[in-house]
Formats: sequence, C-alpha cells, structure tokens
Amino acid sequence: MNRALRRISIAVLVMFVLLLVNVNYLQGFQTASLAAKPNNARAFEAQFQYQRGDIVTSDNVTVAESVASGDIYKYKRVYPLGPEYAPVTGYATLYSQSAIELYENSVLNGSDSSLAVRNFIDLITGKQRRGANVTLTINSKAQNAAWNALETSTGGKPGAVVAIDPQTGAILAMASYPSYDPNVLTTHDGAKLNAADEALLKDPGNPLLNRAINFTWPPGSTFKIVTSSAYLTKNPASTPQTNVYSPTQLKLPQTTHILTNNDGEVCGNGSGQTQLLFAFAQSCDTTFGSMGMTLGAPVLNSFAGMFGMNSTTLRIPMPVTPSNYVIPPSQALTAFSAIGQYSDTVTPLQEAMFAAAIADGGKLMTPYLVKQVTASDLSTVQTTTPTVLSQAVSPAVASDLGQMMLAVVQSPEGTANAFNTAAEDGITIAGKTGTAQNGANNTGLDDAVFTCYAPYANPQIAVGVIIQGGGYGASAAAPIAVQVIKAFLGK
Repeated sequence: MNRALRRISIAVLVMFVLLLVNVNYLQGFQTASLAAKPNNARAFEAQFQYQRGDIVTSDNVTVAESVASGDIYKYKRVYPLGPEYAPVTGYATLYSQSAIELYENSVLNGSDSSLAVRNFIDLITGKQRRGANVTLTINSKAQNAAWNALETSTGGKPGAVVAIDPQTGAILAMASYPSYDPNVLTTHDGAKLNAADEALLKDPGNPLLNRAINFTWPPGSTFKIVTSSAYLTKNPASTPQTNVYSPTQLKLPQTTHILTNNDGEVCGNGSGQTQLLFAFAQSCDTTFGSMGMTLGAPVLNSFAGMFGMNSTTLRIPMPVTPSNYVIPPSQALTAFSAIGQYSDTVTPLQEAMFAAAIADGGKLMTPYLVKQVTASDLSTVQTTTPTVLSQAVSPAVASDLGQMMLAVVQSPEGTANAFNTAAEDGITIAGKTGTAQNGANNTGLDDAVFTCYAPYANPQIAVGVIIQGGGYGASAAAPIAVQVIKAFLGK
C-alpha cells in the first residue's frame, strides 16, 4: 500500500471511530437534554403517545390525570377540581407547562433518569410506558376550605391562603383567588388553545398569578412577630410580662410626624408603660415603632432573614417570590418598618412561615409541596425528606412569642379575640392580626392579614392569609384561617 492510500485509510478509520463515539455519546449521555429541546419534533410528538402520570393529594384525591383523547395525541390532560388546584397543579398544554406540571414534568411524562429501569422493563415486557405519579403534601380538606373561603367570603377581593405543617414544612393548602380553569388550556385544537390563553392573559383579575407564592403585600402588624423576636433575643432578661415604652403618641426623630395607635387609642392604662404581652395583643404601633428604632434596622433585617425573608433561592419546587425587608434610610422610617409598613413586603407563604417557626420552637422548616413520586408499578422513586431552613429564634423566645400570640386570640384586649370561639370546638389558636396600610397617605384600601397556628399546645398547622383591600385582619383574614384549621383538624 502506498503512502497516499495509507493516509486515506487512516483518515477514514478516524472518522468512523469519531462517528461511533459521537453516536454512543448522544444515545448514552445526551438523550435527556436532546429530548428537552423545545424544537425537537420527535420529543414533542412522543410526549402525547404515553399516558402522563397523575397528580394526587396526600389523602389520595386526584387533581390531574390523563384520559384517552380519541385523536392523534392519544391522551388529554384533565383537572377534576380545576380552579381550586390550578395554582398547585398548573397546566400541561400542547406547548407548555406550569407549576407542578412544569417542575415535575420529567417524572410525569416518564422521561426522568430515575425511571430508566422501569421504562426498560416495560419495553422488554411489551407493557405500555406510563409516567410516574406525583403525590403532593396538600390535604384536600384544608385546600377545599381555603378555596371556598376565598371564593365566597371575600367579596371578590384578590387574596391567598397557605397552610404549613410546622414540624415538617409540608404545605397543607395553597389557594389563590381569583383562579382559572386549566381544563380550557388542554384542548388539542391550536386555535382554541391560543384563544383561551389570550383571554386569560388579558383578564384584568390576572387569574394566572399564583398570589400564594408570587405576589407580595405589606405584612402590617404581623411583622411585630419579627420585631418582638429581635427584642426578646437582644434582651434575654425580658419576658412577655416586662414593661415596655408605650406612649399614646410617638414623636419620630428628624421629622414632624407623630406615630399613633389605631384610631388614636391608648395602649395599656395610658401611663406610657405596659407589658409586652399586652402591647402585642392590642397591637400598639407606638410600642413597636419605638422598639424598632432602639433595635435598629440592621437587627430587624437580620431577624427578618432568619424567618425566611430576603431569600432569592426558596423553591417548593416552584420559585417563590422573595418577601423583603428593606433597610430604611432613617430612624423614623425604621419605626414604620418595625410595624410592617414602610417597604416591608411578604407573600402569604411567608405569613405562614412566621407562625410555623414559633409553633416549632423557633425552628423554621423548609416549605415543600411534593411528598413523593411513585412509578407505574407503585414503587417509590423519590421521597422528600424535611429539612431545616433556619433556627429563627431560640426555643425560649419561641415560647414567649407563643404566649403573646395566644393572648392576641384569648385576651379580652386581643385584636383577634372575636375568634376565640374556636375554643368551643376544642381548638386553641395562637395568632397575630395585621391591617396593612397602602397607597400614598394610605389612600388605598387596607389589606387584611392574619398568621396563626393550632392547636396551641400541640401545633399541627400554621396558616397565613392575606386579602387585598380586605380591611381589618381580624375581620377579613382571621375567619378564613379558622375555617382552614377546623377543616384540617376535622372540626
């Protein structure tokens, strides 16, 4: 063989070797990424040839399933409880997914690497491949109570409810109002799908927005949980019975503004001093405004962070919009931030996290929405293990805050005393109301806020509620939380 032929032969051999390496690499290592590419026509068509897995609640209520469609796509997605669960399930359309349908898409459609063995067994046995089922942490009774309350008792005002198991972080309910029916988006008619999508996007109520985790409001007086936590931690000799400065009017430094309590009421007996527990139960703005200025904005910011605020990485698995404490530029504005005004903003999930941390002895668990993933043969593929997000406060401080939150409901002066009637059903609730002012010079309607946990002696559920323009937290948000608690506890 002459030199020229030898070179050609070597070149051809090298190209064959490279081709074999490339084919094996693509089939062995790039399958998942290629399947996920949006312009992959084969992957697009294949996803409708297999039955997508179900999404079910922790108590086995099916909230998303695939049924025979009788057309070229073989299966159609159906949401039996539509708007009630839309913020949780999201949707799976011809072209896109959202919420759990998106963030658990690979296991639901059966392409996840964790299902490779199961898929191989199905292939060699001739069994039709099927996606895995996703079991949520949601309790259907709590979810139904939250949705019904938002739909019927808020006068059509936007809002959201989140309930958490304080000991694990499992999300027991997550409802947002107004909502939408994801079934209108599962049509296989492209024109109808585009029309339905456009109608939802143009809806002034913004029903596609999950207000439970992706919209924020001022926390109002519920932020006094953070301020009190900072005070009790920085002053370890203090207790809920410690007398604190509680003037009827608080002159703010470097300004002519005077901070007063709600409707100009007197805090305590008008002496300028009252017990911390009483000031918290009555929700005295002057007390906590003064306390915030003494503690300082950096301290408040640090404690807000320990309760989960200012986090840009929280996932449930959907990304959660950060709840923010913005450090004010002056002492006067720090007073407002300490009572949940200025630029403080929170999600309803964050409200539930406030109460959950106190309920679990100061330990804040990471919220999560997926309990486990189960393959078509009922074998468990994935299980979520609860994890600690932070130690927000010490057990001693959490115990003190628990007493103070209990007084909000049980004390005659407590802002949520009207809902102590839950005790008639054997439920003792500890909570904190908030009435968040908004708009220039409070020209907007007050937002109603409530955070709580129950039962007080053995916490099993923590709830956060925000109703936009709802007015007083005690009258608009607290009743919803009580309904959720009663439903979850079977009362």
